[in-house]
Amino acid sequence: MQPIAAPLLQWFQANKRLLPFRQEPSAYHIWVSEIMLQQTRVAAAIPYYNRFIAALPTPADLAVCEPDALRKLWQGLGYYNRVNNMQKAARIVCEQYGGDLPADYDALRSLPGIGDYTAGAIASTAYNEEVPCVDGNVERVLSRVFDIDTPVKEEPAKSRIRELAQALIPKGEARNFNQGLMELGALVCRKKPECERCPLAGLCESRHLGIQNERPVPGKKAAVTQIEVVCGVLLHEGKVFIQRRNEKDVWGGLWEFPGGCVEPGETPEQAVAREWMEEVGFKVAIVRPLDVIRHNYTTYRITLRCYQLRLEGKPKGCPVPEELAEATACQWIAPQDIEAFPLPAPHRKLADNCSLFDNPASGE
Repeated sequence: MQPIAAPLLQWFQANKRLLPFRQEPSAYHIWVSEIMLQQTRVAAAIPYYNRFIAALPTPADLAVCEPDALRKLWQGLGYYNRVNNMQKAARIVCEQYGGDLPADYDALRSLPGIGDYTAGAIASTAYNEEVPCVDGNVERVLSRVFDIDTPVKEEPAKSRIRELAQALIPKGEARNFNQGLMELGALVCRKKPECERCPLAGLCESRHLGIQNERPVPGKKAAVTQIEVVCGVLLHEGKVFIQRRNEKDVWGGLWEFPGGCVEPGETPEQAVAREWMEEVGFKVAIVRPLDVIRHNYTTYRITLRCYQLRLEGKPKGCPVPEELAEATACQWIAPQDIEAFPLPAPHRKLADNCSLFDNPASGE
């Protein structure tokens, strides 16, 4: 086994970033930061992290937080199932572990939303447990240092990297070693490696062979699905209609402007009228197009066409749907109050861009 621990630990102590979750590396702080960082760059995540910890400083606070308030805190990070699972896990932590996350890897792994990587990060960083912590940065570093020549997300490379990550941990230094590997991948051994700055350059097999730019070996790219969807902003007597999505849907529990997919042979204008009738039971007419929002979600590329709507017949008062086909609740709200509601990212973009929220009387 190559002696990478000593130069890596020395480099980490001299070069580690001063991050808020490193200032007080409690298990809760590490957990929150790692869940946020699963889909978000460090610099972008820090303001969300600081706001979240200020509002919910303990697992007990997270466990009892009202769902809309919790989703509002998370708004902008996306992938809301992550924070829903965090709240489920926080309740288990309070019920079974006295309000503190356990140090045991298997116990952590059993909590909702905590996988191999996050369990390893919490156990090693917060409790200095000698367990591996393998993310994309670690995969990149180890695949280069040990010249792993098959796709890192697949077997046999996946198991090989995890075995290396476990075997290389020096006694009593899991916290710093695991963080050092991740930091090296984030700052130096990046997609385009900066080998002249790397403390492991003299030990790196792929650099010795001159193939460091060919590691890690990528897997097959997932197919991208294009989806055409519509939504309608219904304005009536100075109020806007919104509904809360079913919990098990994509963006479950968030508020939205009703709409859905454009069916084959259907125009977007026809689709938005049909969706409103099917979902809410309102007959609507289009006043004007509002915006076209493009949003990427995992392997989906979404084009959202948005329209301002009015109720056919212009009835007196704001009607209440007899039944909601695709939602759990609905409200008529003042347009300026939309900021208080957690919305899916495309609908938040629409609300931020839409002039009628500044001028609710326009186009009624």
